[in-house]
Amino acid sequence: MANLSLSILVFLILSLLIQQNECANIDVYELKRGDFSIKVTNYGATVLSVMLPDRNGKVDDVVLGYDSVKDYSNGTTYFGALVGRVANRIGDARFTLNGVVYHLSANDGNNTLHGGKTGFSTVIWTVKKFLYQHHVTFTYNSKDGEDGFPGDVSVEVTYMLIGTNKLALRMKAKPKNKATPINLASHTYWNLAGHNSGDILSHTIQLLASKITPVNKDLIPTGQIVPVAGTAYDFLKAREIGSKILELADGYDINYVLDGTGKKHFHKAAVVHDSKSGRKMELWTNQPGVQFYTSNMIANVKGKSGSFYQKYAGLALETQGFPDAVNQPNFPSQIVSPGETYEHIMLYRFTAE
Repeated sequence: MANLSLSILVFLILSLLIQQNECANIDVYELKRGDFSIKVTNYGATVLSVMLPDRNGKVDDVVLGYDSVKDYSNGTTYFGALVGRVANRIGDARFTLNGVVYHLSANDGNNTLHGGKTGFSTVIWTVKKFLYQHHVTFTYNSKDGEDGFPGDVSVEVTYMLIGTNKLALRMKAKPKNKATPINLASHTYWNLAGHNSGDILSHTIQLLASKITPVNKDLIPTGQIVPVAGTAYDFLKAREIGSKILELADGYDINYVLDGTGKKHFHKAAVVHDSKSGRKMELWTNQPGVQFYTSNMIANVKGKSGSFYQKYAGLALETQGFPDAVNQPNFPSQIVSPGETYEHIMLYRFTAE
């Protein structure tokens, strides 16, 4: 009996060590169809590269990033990361749910940004399934109290190539034992002319959103929802990003209220075009908002292949629920209860003309 107990103990220890080693492995996974390919890593479920042909067939990497996966662990830019448990900002790093005040980790002054000091962008995800050249699925189990958030949550993200030059992302999350806010986002920075080609001010963009959620000096929403008409935020008709950027204090970093919300499950959020390369990107989603960010805080960041990224080097389009929704009762709720499933879908369609 003693020998049997010892054998069981040894088996349990070995099993635990194997699980720990599996979780500790950081790898890179490539999805590829013809000249279109992406690379992702299970560190932060991060997009490392997106290779796209231009109108002449020349292939370039069109997302900002670093040379090695290790560099992502030292970065503060969230290049390509999957962010959560709650993306964007939560004011004063706190919220109240069912009469309980939850204090979160503050990592943006007194506020919480992209999940807090840990966040989903800094953890090693488990590889659930990888089908070469087709799709990869990562999973993560977020524990009760992680960064201050309540309850255990199982999270899953899938990157998948569909048809010709289409990339789909599906993010799912299920609370296990407590209601909790969930708002995941993909924080990829795009430059359709090539990651090292300079700024994106000459890119044209159309945002299918007639309203925004304005913010205070700390970029926390005021709770208002206001129209963009007659302001520098109006991109209902496609125009160059730089055409009115000088009217703003420091570039674009604002949540747009998408017009398709409530009318149909899946709606177009944005169209971006680079006239130099001819590359065009359409973005579709099932989320009510999209954060448009022009990398205002990037300054002399060492990126891929010896590049140094500067202000306006890339643009981020983060489909999402509204920032600080946990403290803004007039915003769509992000609270998900046990038995419910959060699902966030993004679809990128790339062309060159």
